[in-house]
Amino acid sequence: MTATLLRTAADLHARARTGRRAVVMTMGALHEGHATLIRTARKIAGPEGEVVVTVFVNPLQFGAGEDLDRYPRTLDADVELAGRSGADAVFAPSVDEVYPGGEPQVRISAGTMGERLEGAARPGHFDGMLTVVAKLLHLTRPDVALYGHKDAQQLALIRRMVRDLNFGVEIVGVPTVREEDGLALSSRNRYLSPAERRTALALSQALFAGRDRHAAQEALRARAREVPATRARAEALSAIGESRAAADAHAVATTAGGPAAVRAAARLVLDEAARLDPPLRLDYLALVDPSDFTEIGDGFTGEAVLAVAARVGATRLIDNIPLTFGPFGDAS
Repeated sequence: MTATLLRTAADLHARARTGRRAVVMTMGALHEGHATLIRTARKIAGPEGEVVVTVFVNPLQFGAGEDLDRYPRTLDADVELAGRSGADAVFAPSVDEVYPGGEPQVRISAGTMGERLEGAARPGHFDGMLTVVAKLLHLTRPDVALYGHKDAQQLALIRRMVRDLNFGVEIVGVPTVREEDGLALSSRNRYLSPAERRTALALSQALFAGRDRHAAQEALRARAREVPATRARAEALSAIGESRAAADAHAVATTAGGPAAVRAAARLVLDEAARLDPPLRLDYLALVDPSDFTEIGDGFTGEAVLAVAARVGATRLIDNIPLTFGPFGDAS
C-alpha cells in the first residue's frame, strides 16, 4: 500500500471521506512502535475508512538545550513505512502551515498534571504538546486518534483535554512496543552507543522488577488466603508436608508489600545501573495514579502507572508499565 504525501490542510480536506478517519500523530523517524499504531488504526478505520499519519516536529515541545535540531528527520522512509503499515496518507505540514504568523499567542495549558514528572523535568513541554495536538486534531478532523502508552502522561493529558474541552474525537491508547531485549521502542534509541544501550536496559528491567515483586507478593497473599492459620489446618498440612509452605505464605503475606515494595524493587535495579560505565542518571521513578499523576499511597486500590525517566550519555529516555492494586492485590 502506498501512502499519499500531503503538505497542506487544504489538500487533506479535499480528500473524499466515506468511512471513519483514524489519525496517528508522530514527530517522524517512524519505527515498529509507530507501525503498530498505524496497523491498529487501520483495523479501527476498516476498509472503507481512512488512516492519516501526521509527521511534524513540533518546536513548542522542545525547551532550551533540548534536541530540536538533532531530532531525526526521515520523511521519505516515514512515508514508505506508513504506507506499508496501512496508512492512506501522510500529512507532513511545514511549521508555517501549523503556526501561520509565528508561534501562537494563545496556547493550551496542561494545568497541574502537566507540571508533574515529565512536566517538572521539561517545563512548558506539555503546554506545547497539547497545543499542537489540538491544532492537528482541528487540521485533520479525525473520528479517532491513536497514541502510544509509552508516553503515558501525554496520553492522560490528551484524554483530559479532549474531555474538558469537548473535542468530538475518540482517543485510543495502544500498548508499548518493545525490542527483544525489553527496551521500549523510541526514535531516540538510535542515539545510543552499544555501551549506552546496555545501560539503558535498566529502565525496562527496573519496571519489570517492580511488576514481578508486586505479582509475587500477590501470589503469596492469595496462597495465604487459601491456607487459614488454624491449628486443625496446620496439623492437616503438616501431615502432607505443606506446613512450611503455609507458614512461609503467611509470613510473606504479612510483610511490607504494595507500592513501597514495588518502588524498592525498581529502585534497586536503577541504583545498580548508576554504577555502570556509562552510568544511568535517574530523573525520576514514580508510581502514580494515571488520573492525575500523583504518587499513590500504600492503601491505594485501582489502576496505577510505574514510570521512569533517565539519561544515558546525552540521551534522555522514558518508560512505564501499568499495574493494578486491588483489595486483594490483583496484579496485571
